[in-house]
Amino acid sequence: MRRDIEIKAEGTILRGWFYTPDRASGKTPAIVMAHGFSAVKEMYLDRFAEHFCATGLAAVVFDNRNFGASDGQPRQEIDPWAQVRDYRHAITWTRTQGEINPDRIGVWGSSYSGGHSLVVGAIDRRVKCVVSQVPLISGYRTIQRLVRPDFIGPLRAQLDVDRDARFRGEVPAMIPVVAADPLAPSALPTPDSYQWFIETGRERARSWRNEVTLRTLEMLMEYEPGSYIARISPTPLMLVVAVNDTLTVADLAITAFNEALEPKRLVLLEGGHFDAYVKDNFETAANSASDWFVTHLMK
Repeated sequence: MRRDIEIKAEGTILRGWFYTPDRASGKTPAIVMAHGFSAVKEMYLDRFAEHFCATGLAAVVFDNRNFGASDGQPRQEIDPWAQVRDYRHAITWTRTQGEINPDRIGVWGSSYSGGHSLVVGAIDRRVKCVVSQVPLISGYRTIQRLVRPDFIGPLRAQLDVDRDARFRGEVPAMIPVVAADPLAPSALPTPDSYQWFIETGRERARSWRNEVTLRTLEMLMEYEPGSYIARISPTPLMLVVAVNDTLTVADLAITAFNEALEPKRLVLLEGGHFDAYVKDNFETAANSASDWFVTHLMK
């Protein structure tokens, strides 16, 4: 049902899992999946992939470059456009597998990769269905929500110092992904981020590291995946939004959904950003995504 895979991505090896249903008649549609900000595939992506597989869909799950089992340098750096290109490499790999229908490929993403799924769905017409869960819509506006205004100036000064240092050949500056104190320096300064990453990393994903390069925040502020949402149509789009999300806030996602064209569907979860992975909302999120994929890729 699941085997380890390697995907060649322009000189970088992406490693992940390939799920295929136990019983399949003919070539199978497939969902290409990756995780969000700094997260690795063991952080509950297996649950979603298994859920999709149980409905007759194949699933390709991979670690983003520079993270987890995948290669790539510098380690722990998130370049959103490199991750978008890697989604497309993974789609190419998936289409070459003999058991897969190459014309029935969907993409799924969550949080940061929820933003990627919007971009990939808009620019890659090999994608026939999109599900974007608790997505990043605007890097700039998200930073404005997460970082106190009086901290923005010092952050930009740090980014400038780091750029000069990297130009001189020095190692990249690092920042924690999460911190126990919301006022301490971290990339994701919300209490639920700290709880989820620390607990999930300890219980399920020992390869996860609580750090990213400082330049990761600069590239986050430059990334505007929501600006692509109106270009996804006529590819079917589902947005799964958590109404109590304090990280990728619901109002930005719902505003973006209203800008999308048909066919589209909005699913609202009652919990916060991380509840879709581990609480009762998982069933809602996973079932909704499965139904959307089955409707548009299998029927």
